[in-house]
Amino acid sequence: MLLELRAENYAVIDHAIAVFGPGLNLLTGETGAGKSILVDALALLMGEKASSDVVRHGADKAVVACVFESTPGAELVLEENGIDPDGSEIILRREIQSSGKGRVYVNNQPATVAVLRHLAPELALVHAQSQTLGAFDQAQQRGLLDRYAGCQLEPVAAAYAAWRQVRIQLEEMERDEQDRLRMADLWSFQKKEIESARPAAGEDEALEIERRVLANAEKLYAAAMGAYDVLYDGSASAEVALGAALKHLEEVARYDGRFADATQQLISARAVVGDVGETMRAYTEDIQASPERLGEIEDRLEVLDRLKRKYGPKLEQVLAHGEEVTRKLEEIENRDETLKKLRGDLHRTAEAYRGAAATLSRERTIGAKKLEKLTEAQINSLAMKVAFKIKLTDNVLENAWTAHGWGQVECRIATNAGEPMKPLDEIASGGEMSRVLLALKVTVEEGASRARATTKTAVPRTLVFDEIDTGIGGRAAEAVGQKLKSLSRTQQVLCVTHLPQIAAFADQHFLIEKHEQQGRTRTAIHLLDEGSRTEEVARMLSGAKLTETSIRHAEHMLKTSR
Repeated sequence: MLLELRAENYAVIDHAIAVFGPGLNLLTGETGAGKSILVDALALLMGEKASSDVVRHGADKAVVACVFESTPGAELVLEENGIDPDGSEIILRREIQSSGKGRVYVNNQPATVAVLRHLAPELALVHAQSQTLGAFDQAQQRGLLDRYAGCQLEPVAAAYAAWRQVRIQLEEMERDEQDRLRMADLWSFQKKEIESARPAAGEDEALEIERRVLANAEKLYAAAMGAYDVLYDGSASAEVALGAALKHLEEVARYDGRFADATQQLISARAVVGDVGETMRAYTEDIQASPERLGEIEDRLEVLDRLKRKYGPKLEQVLAHGEEVTRKLEEIENRDETLKKLRGDLHRTAEAYRGAAATLSRERTIGAKKLEKLTEAQINSLAMKVAFKIKLTDNVLENAWTAHGWGQVECRIATNAGEPMKPLDEIASGGEMSRVLLALKVTVEEGASRARATTKTAVPRTLVFDEIDTGIGGRAAEAVGQKLKSLSRTQQVLCVTHLPQIAAFADQHFLIEKHEQQGRTRTAIHLLDEGSRTEEVARMLSGAKLTETSIRHAEHMLKTSR
């Protein structure tokens, strides 16, 4: 459940906080007050694309944040992304700079927009106004059917990726064979050049260290012997001084036991000094000024540098290039065998895809029959009389294969008796489209809720509808309000509305107001009490001027809705 939503310097909002509750949360207010802006802010927190245009004029950045109750699924997403949980709540925050840059925080820890997108399905579904009034394409229709039917798309996507990878390899090999033959001479030369040099991973770094040692042998010898003399060998060395100090300290410790530990520390320090001094002495024995070896190293480094200039800035890349050209030459030499293997792999992966896609199509067919029947009943409960069908078209040809199967999903509807079934996105009336989409989404969410209820981690998500009631009124509006109210009994629902028939059903009613202060437009959010609700519903009925009749009508609507 969404507990709180905040926005600062976001569009026309300077600072606003809304604390939501369970059930149906309705947002009302004059057109342009900022109701849909709040929904857009929540969509940003669900991973929608951001723009610097949302930053309030004169501000450096816009900040939107929200608090959700945590769910097992959301906690799993946090764990997968290395984010620590924060008790029973999940805090999301997003900052959008006026320069266009942005930052994301989850539980006050840096995150990415991708993490928000992974969290979104576990927390909220936002149905924006543009989706209601715009083209409801087949991808959206397919997504709703898959959600209702509980279709598992991962096996199909994995099978498609495997088949497509093999097909691309085979096509490239068949198409690029002549080019490969022309390149064979160059690849052979490169392979021979790299193999003749016999480079080893990390060889250049080791040789560079050895070169520096040999080039500075006299300095290293003098420094090491100087350290040895100061630490151990000289008459005034640290080891001699520590020995003298230890003798005095032992004398003190004989009479005062508090210095026993200090004595042991000094003994340890003397041993460390001795070890380091011995290491320096041994190091000097290995230092040899060998001009011949230095010359050999510089010649070898020159060979390796030449390879790195041609094939990669690092020796590992040179080795990788050698392996790559060797593989390409082997492909040419074993062309027939490679082609035979790839064709076998293509047949095998194609069969795997056909099996996964066919299974997905069967799941969709079963789900579509149930969904179309339930959706038709839901639509007709919203003061309509329609016939609703879900048309599935399978195209098994390879050029129609996709990561989401080979089937097309199309919702079709006849809004009047005797009319032919038409695609859903060809409905002319905006009001009819709003009711159809609400009924379809309610049906899908109720089915998804029942599916989640069979698991041990069943947690309802927040559903957000932005002006789903556009283009309707009267009896249809009341039916939409009842539908939203019914849906809110099992899931938290947020809805932006202009209709008093719907506003009357609110469990929490928020008024979004816009006013001018110090020459700037500001937006405020108010949770209405019973008296204020009556006035707001009356305003929605009669306009800016309240009348005794509109107030009595509002009181009656609120009483009836309960």
